[in-house]
Amino acid sequence: MARVKFAKMRKARAAATAVLVLGFAVSLALNWPGQLSYDSVVQLHDGRIGHYNPWHPPVMSWMLGIADRMVPGAGLFILFNELLVTTSLVSLLWVVRQVSWAGVVAAVIIVLLPQFVLYQGIVWKDVLFADSALAGFVLLVHAGTCWRNTRCRWVLLSAAFPLLVLAALARQNGALVIVFAALALFFMSRREGEGWPRAIALALGTVFLAGIAFYAAGFKLAEHTGGVTGVAGQWKLLQLYDIIGQVKHDPTLRLRELARANPNLEGLIRADGTRLYTPARNDTLIASPGLQEEFASTPPATIATQWNALLFKNPRAYLAVRSRVFFWLVVTPDLVQCDAYYTGIDGPPQYLRELGLVRRIRAQDRALAGYASRFVHTPIFCHVTYAALAVLLIFVLALRRRTADLAVAALLACALVFGLSFFVIAIACDYRYLLFLDLASMAGAFYCAVTSLEAKNGRE
Repeated sequence: MARVKFAKMRKARAAATAVLVLGFAVSLALNWPGQLSYDSVVQLHDGRIGHYNPWHPPVMSWMLGIADRMVPGAGLFILFNELLVTTSLVSLLWVVRQVSWAGVVAAVIIVLLPQFVLYQGIVWKDVLFADSALAGFVLLVHAGTCWRNTRCRWVLLSAAFPLLVLAALARQNGALVIVFAALALFFMSRREGEGWPRAIALALGTVFLAGIAFYAAGFKLAEHTGGVTGVAGQWKLLQLYDIIGQVKHDPTLRLRELARANPNLEGLIRADGTRLYTPARNDTLIASPGLQEEFASTPPATIATQWNALLFKNPRAYLAVRSRVFFWLVVTPDLVQCDAYYTGIDGPPQYLRELGLVRRIRAQDRALAGYASRFVHTPIFCHVTYAALAVLLIFVLALRRRTADLAVAALLACALVFGLSFFVIAIACDYRYLLFLDLASMAGAFYCAVTSLEAKNGRE
């Protein structure tokens, strides 16, 4: 009887593996050699010439440059992303001896979702961030299953380390994965009966070493940007966006600092700025050349001084504006404005020529777009769905309290806090920005489905 039972479990593992591998093959075949938007083409071009636009995370251009030298184009880059997410999910089938058939059902659902079949073929930093973060946490899960085997544990933690650092480098707010990985290691260590000093040392050591690796890599990559970073410019743009939003929210607000330093900009904010402003995205402000010119000529310190003054004197206006921007990002009420998905190749004509690319939308691109469009206005394309799922899964994992469960709970908590961080920094509602939340919730649900039988047997 026991042999029959374990044979069924092996069949479940084999079936789920086959589903995920088939999904990987289909996604790779349909997307190869990659879906490239305007930013993707710019970053691929930067990678080829070796000089990176500091506005984008330089690690993207660096990786695209390496892939392009091996096989011209972005094909190897999307292969890397596809392998990260697929191997991460497949490996979860080996965290328990008895794999539930619920895991097969979960695998089928995942490979049918546009976040898997389409998004993994798009050359975006958000995909790289989500996949590398997911892979890093999955390795922590495996470390939790063999925690008392010191050699096994440290091999897995060493493998997770570069993936988590890569994730931190791929997005401006990506460093959160390091913090939550350290928290996971702390609680996993405590769960295994290790003392407070050892658990704290492990967590702090992770943050310290990752911080060194992060800054060392950032310093090295900055050599390809001329030592310039885009963070200051991005923060300045965010502050202008907030200022305009607050003035539109309350036209009686006075901009004393800007009126003194640059009255032309202050006037354009009240005229063109409030007319063009939308909480959905900041791109609309480009329609005013005068506003852009005056903004470019105004020192960042002046913008920051005005932003700080409004924040401290009228925090309600700031919170009201930020709430609307955050609502658009999380709820995405208009997925046309929020770019639910992308297919094809498009970019600067000169860059396309130099890369040997042409603007195109192939038959399979149209098919992928048509398939993804079927999920628009459904819970599948709604971050709220995945946030609710993440909260539910954290509750379930908290009840189970297995060591490996803590790593999955940390992944889900990290995805939620990552999403919340956009309350402060969001300037557009593009769906891809919270892809990590979607993938983390999918992986968490898959893990719970795979391990459900063993968890049930453990309770019994």
